[in-house]
Amino acid sequence: MARATGQRLRVVRASDRRPDTASGAMVREAAISQGLVGAEQLWVGYVELPPGMKSAAHHHGDCESAIYIISGSARFLTGERFQSVETAAAGDFVWVPPHIAHIEENASATEAVRMVVARSTQETLVFNVPT
Repeated sequence: MARATGQRLRVVRASDRRPDTASGAMVREAAISQGLVGAEQLWVGYVELPPGMKSAAHHHGDCESAIYIISGSARFLTGERFQSVETAAAGDFVWVPPHIAHIEENASATEAVRMVVARSTQETLVFNVPT
C-alpha cells in the first residue's frame, strides 16, 4: 500500500469546525474538507437545523451525500413539487443521490436536528433551487 507523502491522521475538534455554506435555516460546519485537512475526495460536516425550521430547496451537484441523524427527527422532501416525504430519526442514515433536489425539515417544534453529513467531494457544493 502506497503511503501518501505529507499526509497524516488528523483529529478535528468541535472547536475547529468552520462555518460553511448555509441553506435556509440549516447551519453547516465543515470538519473534513480540503481547506481543513487537505481531503481530496471527501467532505464531512456537522449540520444543525433549529426546531420547526427547514432548509432551502437545494441539491449537491454530481456528488452523493450520506447523512447520519445524531438526534432529533427530520423530514426529507423530494420530487418535482417536493411532495414525496421520508422521515429519519436519531440513529437513521439517509442517502441522497447526485442532483436530487431536496428540503430538510425539522419535524419537531422543540428539538434541533443534529446530523453528520458526508459527500463524495472535497467541498460543500450546495446549489439552491427555486421552489
